[in-house]
Amino acid sequence: MSTTVTVALDAMGSDRGADVIVAGARDAVARGDLRVLVCGPSSLLEPLVRDVPEIEVVHAPGLIAHDEEPGRAAREREDSSVVTCMRLVREGRAQAAVSAGPTGAVLAAGLLELRRLPGVLRPAIVQPLPSWKGPIVVLDIGATPDPRPNQLHQFAHMGSAFSASVLGVHEPRVGLLSNGHEEGKGNRLVIDSYRLLADDDRLRFAGNIEGRDVPFGAVDVVVTDGFTGNVVLKLLEGTGAWLFDEIRQAATSSWQGKLGGLLLRPKRLPSRDKVNP
Repeated sequence: MSTTVTVALDAMGSDRGADVIVAGARDAVARGDLRVLVCGPSSLLEPLVRDVPEIEVVHAPGLIAHDEEPGRAAREREDSSVVTCMRLVREGRAQAAVSAGPTGAVLAAGLLELRRLPGVLRPAIVQPLPSWKGPIVVLDIGATPDPRPNQLHQFAHMGSAFSASVLGVHEPRVGLLSNGHEEGKGNRLVIDSYRLLADDDRLRFAGNIEGRDVPFGAVDVVVTDGFTGNVVLKLLEGTGAWLFDEIRQAATSSWQGKLGGLLLRPKRLPSRDKVNP
């Protein structure tokens, strides 16, 4: 027996406007067993969804811009679309919230309305990245740029739980991102965190890993601070875009390249989608 899930959707966060967000909602509900509460100005949204009974507009006239200080904006603008989404989850009207808005605003709104789980010291943003062995979980990628060792220790457990429950990885292996594999390598945060992870028999700790190990899937979970994790994410995004642009140029530079590109196209497109941020 199927159960309908309700999702709160921020219509005002996308750089491409509400039309794109609503188009995604229409496509999602057409697949069945989904109801969407789309949050934003009702005058803008009502004409876009009036023919779709599975989509309901929740009036939220406020907007948090990319250049605003997210914590203060979330507290002062309770009528914003992203804060409204989180409130709908807190009130039990939705089971999940989705936003394409500024990361800081989404994080601040979540902390304001949903709070943290009991015992969790700091939030972490998790991102599954492609690797040779399948998705590899990296956290934190921006929520906590300057954590303490005990917070990285918690990130390891949070990442392991995500890998096991969402990605289905049995007993995920955890690696600590550093500038060398040996114990004792890294800055003070990495050195102090290493011992906490190594002494915890609830974790499958594989020791330090380097940045080049990430695309090869050396571990299932990579733990790092939010500053370094965000740099890793943006570097991989840029490298992927550059690499596929190089392949495209090579495939169009001569008739031999065009022939080879045509033959590789069925394999190249799925690979491009994997690294598309």
